[in-house]
Amino acid sequence: MNDLNTQLKLIKKGAVELISEEELVKKLQANHPLRIKFGVDPTTADIHLGHTVALTKLRHFQDLGHKVVFLIGDFTAQIGDPSGRSETRKPLTAEEVAKNAETYLQQVFKILDKDPAKLEVVYNSHWLGKMGVKEIIGLASHYTVARMLERDDFQKRYKEGTPISILEFLYPLMQGFDSVKINADIEIGGSDQKFNLLVGRELMRDYGKKSAQVVLTMPLLEGLDGVRKMSKSFNNYIGITEPPKEIFGKIMSITDELMYRYYELLTNEEVAAIKEQHPMEAKKKLGEIIVTRFYDEATAKAACAEFGNVFKEKQVPIDIETIYIGKDSCNIIDLILEAKLVESRREAKRMIEQGGVKIDAEKITDEDFMVDINKEPILQIGKRKFKKIKNQGIII
Repeated sequence: MNDLNTQLKLIKKGAVELISEEELVKKLQANHPLRIKFGVDPTTADIHLGHTVALTKLRHFQDLGHKVVFLIGDFTAQIGDPSGRSETRKPLTAEEVAKNAETYLQQVFKILDKDPAKLEVVYNSHWLGKMGVKEIIGLASHYTVARMLERDDFQKRYKEGTPISILEFLYPLMQGFDSVKINADIEIGGSDQKFNLLVGRELMRDYGKKSAQVVLTMPLLEGLDGVRKMSKSFNNYIGITEPPKEIFGKIMSITDELMYRYYELLTNEEVAAIKEQHPMEAKKKLGEIIVTRFYDEATAKAACAEFGNVFKEKQVPIDIETIYIGKDSCNIIDLILEAKLVESRREAKRMIEQGGVKIDAEKITDEDFMVDINKEPILQIGKRKFKKIKNQGIII
């Protein structure tokens, strides 16, 4: 077991909130492996880097000698977690949940150590599915409607007159009861899960547990646009099952500021040391780290080499900035202005007339030319100004 300061430093790295550090210190001082709970409802099959923020933290705990209790919410997934939602979610069937869970676990094992001493996989249907009416009523008696309405999303929906089902009120209680059943020492979740995690603390005390779980919340990872959270809906995600060259290329497209954020939340690297490196080299290193995690080192190096060769052939710099346009196509002059490569339409027209505008190394001579944004083109102005263009439109 690592020393206390080493453990605390790694545990707190990138976290939003720790409730409470004093309790955590006491648990660590006991000098035995802690049970780290992380629950997931397999409502979708595939995961992206945003999902891996918490998974990376779980791996930190494993590396420190603790045991992760990975809870598959196969029962609660059929209810739907209301966290952050503006409406009731459509329940899934048991068959849909089971299929998603199988795929999800296969991907999770790319990050977590499968050693039985470090990982235990449990399904909450094993206890929630066996509860009778008396037990459910007993669980419901531990919380009031007023307390439930303290949740921001519930409160907002209530004020707006948007329906909230009683079933949704039961969700935080069921998630908390999971903590009781597995006797969690620590529970990890996104910052939007804070209310549910705190319910778990209270229920553990109510059900007579000697020590309630410590709560560790993690931030929601920004997507490739650096603004909104990573999501398939925003088309700003990096899927962990994407081809290696796609993962590497997307990493190379992010801003330097976002790169340091990814280092902090997705790796064990010290950000201060990374900032001493040239940004382009640091970004390439990050790309190799991420690809290696989901494939292997040789594949990562090959993806890096291929990326460099492609850009070298096109005479395009590797550390090119990506901008996001919320449309499928765009007039070349409008695109130049949105990319902020010139200050006026007049200057943009002049650059086109002089042959200084290229899309994917092809010279553009027509000022009415429409650029296909979905092809993720590279816009070049003169010899040294480049921007990669991507569509940030929402996928339905």
